[in-house]
Amino acid sequence: MLNKYPLWKYLLILAVLAIGFIYSAPNLYPDDPAIQVSGASTALQINQADLDRVSKALTDAGIGVKSASLGKEGKAGLLRLQDKADQLPAKDVVRKALGDDYVVALNLAPTTPQWLRNLGASPMKLGLDLSGGVHFLLEVDMDKAINARLKVYEGDVKSLLRKERVRYRSLPQQDVAIQLGFTDEAALEKARALVQKSFTDFALTTSERNGLQVLRLEMTPAKLQEIREYSIKQNLTTVRNRVNELGVAEPLVQRQGANRIVVELPGVQDTAEAKRILGKTANLEFRLAADADAGKASTESFEFREPGRRPVPLERGLIITGDQVTDAQASFDENGRPQVNINLDGHGGELMSRATRSNVGRSMAVIFIEQKPLTKYVKQMVDGVEKEVPVQTFKEEKLIISLATIQSPLGSQFRITGLDGKGESSELALLLRAGGLAAPMYFAEERTIGPSLGAENIQLGIEASLWGFLFVSIFILLLYRFFGVLATVALGFNMVVLLALMSMLGATLTLPGIAGIVLTMGMAVDANVLIFSRIREEIANGMSVQRAIHEGFDRALSAIVDGNLTTLLVGGILFAMGTGPIKGFAVTMSLGILTSMFTAVIVTRGMTNLIFGGRDFKKLWI
Repeated sequence: MLNKYPLWKYLLILAVLAIGFIYSAPNLYPDDPAIQVSGASTALQINQADLDRVSKALTDAGIGVKSASLGKEGKAGLLRLQDKADQLPAKDVVRKALGDDYVVALNLAPTTPQWLRNLGASPMKLGLDLSGGVHFLLEVDMDKAINARLKVYEGDVKSLLRKERVRYRSLPQQDVAIQLGFTDEAALEKARALVQKSFTDFALTTSERNGLQVLRLEMTPAKLQEIREYSIKQNLTTVRNRVNELGVAEPLVQRQGANRIVVELPGVQDTAEAKRILGKTANLEFRLAADADAGKASTESFEFREPGRRPVPLERGLIITGDQVTDAQASFDENGRPQVNINLDGHGGELMSRATRSNVGRSMAVIFIEQKPLTKYVKQMVDGVEKEVPVQTFKEEKLIISLATIQSPLGSQFRITGLDGKGESSELALLLRAGGLAAPMYFAEERTIGPSLGAENIQLGIEASLWGFLFVSIFILLLYRFFGVLATVALGFNMVVLLALMSMLGATLTLPGIAGIVLTMGMAVDANVLIFSRIREEIANGMSVQRAIHEGFDRALSAIVDGNLTTLLVGGILFAMGTGPIKGFAVTMSLGILTSMFTAVIVTRGMTNLIFGGRDFKKLWI
């Protein structure tokens, strides 16, 4: 019989529409502004007492708190606020109440009902131009980058002199220069000739001080600039890799000026985790334990991360640093304790092999370097009112996480033990895998970003979509009468299925994406126009109503498929070659093509078959 679907097709349409309504529903629930709190280290947990203390501090400051809840295993706490304008003041209050051992970050908390979340339904991710996001301005400490590179050079120079049996005395570094002392002129000249031949990045000068002949190796301006450029580029690459590990959709990571990096994360839910991962220096130093007869000038004492152990003197010279790590994976040793398996690059493997080959039986320490934030509150006049303003500084903390005897020469692969739990081993592996920082970075600025084109323009974008839907519906109703009603209903279903599909795939909606949705409306109706025009032509040619409907849908299908496939191909090219707003447009347009082919053809025909199939109609209002 013409114009009859089998039962399974109707059930398929109902199932798709039901899924569409369920997974698009979370977009009706706006997010709550929130403050998220987590420990600065993975070992530090948040408990209910911390949340109660913070809630009281916010209430005393006149900031309304909707609710406070603990995350899984006490890793984070979330405080929902009444007003988005309270986020920044609330962040300062919470940070002051908890101190520097906690990470306090701005957040948006979903309000999706639990039954929807149990089904895996969540709202669409919105781009910076719609919902805003989090803005970080990271500042690279160039002085520490230069000092770190100077230490490596100092170790190389001293290794060369020891190899050539030139006796020297270590002197403290001064500015950006290495200083070595010699007891006689001959040793000084020999050392100068060796260094001048092997190291071309230093300007060499000599002087006499306290009976010693002093050789001063000062970095050239060209080398200093090279180190600065390398540091900012390496840190930029590392930040991009870390953002990729976080799985953020359409982030912005770019350089600003000589020593700053801008990071913008749209729609990030776990901003505390993002801040902790991005801000962690997580660098390593590998040093040999000092000999018993080593002088204080050539050694440096470090404490262990584990409390209760005595400090250990280590050589000042470095074997390698964390920026020579190419891969790191968390695992467990034979006793079930967490460890990190390390792979080094070629140069790092060579340095490690050289250092351990001649020092079998000695101890080697792995030092974990971290920049600990310290916040002080000073009184300043703000808009004529004296307020306490937070001023953030940083303290470098270097602690030994592993001290082990070198049993045999090491190469490009080895492991780090002595870590505090699985969480820390996973985090350290993630940070090292993303790339070591060439220099520490500080959060110079953090803020939430409002919609880039303003709330008024966002409202206009939504209104444009509604007006587009209205005008398309009026046009199709006037042109095709009752069949226009079917097309309008199918168009509404198309929007529901499109929003559900974007939510399920985690696609990011931007203002250009809204333009893609409006374009989808026109393209969806275009398919119905082809079908209805064909039906009208067949009836005008004297064909029966049932046959005209059947032929109209069947014969228009090839033209609809061809037109949509060519547009889908263009959308794929835009997505592959475009960036930012262009990708947002391409995503919604491409998904809209797929959903419109389903609703404009299958859903519309299903409704038509239910109404007209098997009935004796002599005339159609079309």
